[in-house]
Amino acid sequence: MDMDKIAEKSDQLWLMALEYAPKLLLAIITLIIGLWIIKGITKGVKKLMEKNQLDETLKPFIIGMLSILLKIMLLIAVVGMIGVEMTSFIAILGAAGLAVGMALSGTLQNFAGGVMILIFKPFKVGDLLEAQGYLGVVKEIQLFNTIMLSLDNKTIIIPNGGLSTGSMINYSTQPTRRVDMTFGIGYTDDIDKAKGILEGLLSNHQKVLKDPAHFIAVSELADSSVNFVVRAWVNAADYWDVFFYMQETVKKEFDKNAVGIPFPQRDVHVYNH
Repeated sequence: MDMDKIAEKSDQLWLMALEYAPKLLLAIITLIIGLWIIKGITKGVKKLMEKNQLDETLKPFIIGMLSILLKIMLLIAVVGMIGVEMTSFIAILGAAGLAVGMALSGTLQNFAGGVMILIFKPFKVGDLLEAQGYLGVVKEIQLFNTIMLSLDNKTIIIPNGGLSTGSMINYSTQPTRRVDMTFGIGYTDDIDKAKGILEGLLSNHQKVLKDPAHFIAVSELADSSVNFVVRAWVNAADYWDVFFYMQETVKKEFDKNAVGIPFPQRDVHVYNH
């Protein structure tokens, strides 16, 4: 009886081997070919990203994620070829992915924002940026956060989720900027003299561009002053030099030429009853 059972078991094993051996061999061949194809795909994607000059921070992450995703799909296909039922496993994997996605929704939003920033490049390291209520120079662009330095050298960390979907002002994208200023004089002062002083200061400043030409005009007859609007074009790097120069020098030149700059005054009348 023992020999009969052994023989029966041997027959069953032989039948199973005959049944599964071709499937196993085909699965191994598919795995080898699949890994070779995945390697070729990742190399092609890497060359494409290098050709399009994609950000270096993003390249290894995209290649790694693509490789992992393709290998998981290949593994599921190979295991299914052997005869293992994968429906339940895929359902569990999907449910786990959904749960993780919901738990990390904010983090994933920041990650997606970082990917969009690195791909479309609305700003780069070194740009002067105003966004999310902050003004600073971009120091580093990470996948989840963007790090800036404020003008007084404070570190600002902004999540990429809000940064990628919110409004921003990039002061560094254009080579030139317009300096807008307003200067007021008294109603009894000479408008032509004041305008001539402003004209001379702009014309003689080396950092004020000749083209486009600067603009000076009376913009408002205010309650206590006649206001001039002054607009001058400069190279972006010279913006603050010209702005601060004009604020100081206009005051000095107006004082020299007896042109007054009005300031708020209040008369107090005291009545004794």
